[in-house]
Amino acid sequence: MAGIVGVASGTFGYGTEYKGLVDYSKIGAIFTKAVTPSPRVGNPSPRLVETPSGLINSIGLANVGVEVFLKEKLPSIALLGPSIVVNVAGSLEEDYYEVVERLEGQDGIWGYELNISCPNVKHGGLAFGTEPEMVEKLTRGLRDRTKKPLIVKLTPNVTDIGIIAMAAEAGGADALTCINTLKGMVIDIKRKKTVLVAGTGGLSGPSILPVGVAAAYRAKRSVKIPIIGLGGIQKPEDAIQYLLAGCSAVQVGTFTFIDPRTAEKVNDGILAYAQTHGLNSVEDFHQFIS
Repeated sequence: MAGIVGVASGTFGYGTEYKGLVDYSKIGAIFTKAVTPSPRVGNPSPRLVETPSGLINSIGLANVGVEVFLKEKLPSIALLGPSIVVNVAGSLEEDYYEVVERLEGQDGIWGYELNISCPNVKHGGLAFGTEPEMVEKLTRGLRDRTKKPLIVKLTPNVTDIGIIAMAAEAGGADALTCINTLKGMVIDIKRKKTVLVAGTGGLSGPSILPVGVAAAYRAKRSVKIPIIGLGGIQKPEDAIQYLLAGCSAVQVGTFTFIDPRTAEKVNDGILAYAQTHGLNSVEDFHQFIS
């Protein structure tokens, strides 16, 4: 079961920022910051606000762009040890295709994770991941452009995540990440304005754990491909809930900001739990919750 704990996109930089702080041998995969065709400066500050047991961010996909990523980031990330999964984002279908086509064939990339919570400007800002037809079409378009593993990161901001999961599977996804952030807002009652300049942002952190576990459970029972659990994990017991719900792996996100070694501690805790309970594989976790 080694290597089933990854670090989530947007919470671990490009990986090299944590040198000297973490044991990379206990991290199964680094899911990079989102990569778009051109560099993005993101949203204006403030774009982070703490909430009870959580964090709302409205970073706006700030990143160096695919060309700088290839020249300046990927060579260093590839030396760290964990598998590299590039998070791909964009505002148009063509953006996703451009990034994957540029990255395809490059050494050091294990696979891709599609951020389908991005607003599709051709559809009035509606997120790619909220419409089954759009999810299937985008996934299929990328499936035709790569033979590498393709992971679709699902948004929880939908009526039925199971339907979206099936659409991604139909489009050729190899696995699903459940879940991306929930939409949230904080209002400054003294200023009578939203704290975030963009108004709303994505809520992450311990407060969303039950939502993530439920979404992963629902997705697992809707598709045959593996599920990667994400959302609210701060200790091994949280990750174990995801595994018992049917996940084959997990990602640690926001809590890395509090303790950079969270992923490796979660990894060690899962292994200790498995040994204590006589569980020899990830599949052994799946036999308890129907």
